[in-house]
Amino acid sequence: MRNQCRHTEGRNQVCQVATMKNLFSNIPKDLPDELFETLVKTDTVDIQRIVSRGHTTPGEDWYDQDKSEFVVLLKGAARLEFRDGRLATLGPGDWLRIPAHEQHRVTWTDENAETVWLAVHYA
Repeated sequence: MRNQCRHTEGRNQVCQVATMKNLFSNIPKDLPDELFETLVKTDTVDIQRIVSRGHTTPGEDWYDQDKSEFVVLLKGAARLEFRDGRLATLGPGDWLRIPAHEQHRVTWTDENAETVWLAVHYA
């Protein structure tokens, strides 16, 4: 199949063919840092695969993102804390919609298995 991708001036690559990969493949055995992999990025949406293994948000940091986020936990387990004190414990299939600028952080992920997230940041 011929590559049907093109670059548009000042914009991201535009592809006209389907791409298929597996979200659970190519996970490094050694994962000293949380893995962030961009799957799709446009001017209005950014879709990432995130892989954690015992990782948390560093120190006392809080995420404060300019875009809203839809995140689904595909595998593993995690806990998020929101600035107002709410906690969310997630297992496979659980999802959250986090509005832009709602401060949050990851306080726990399973140390013994991969936690795989799909995060969609959108305007």
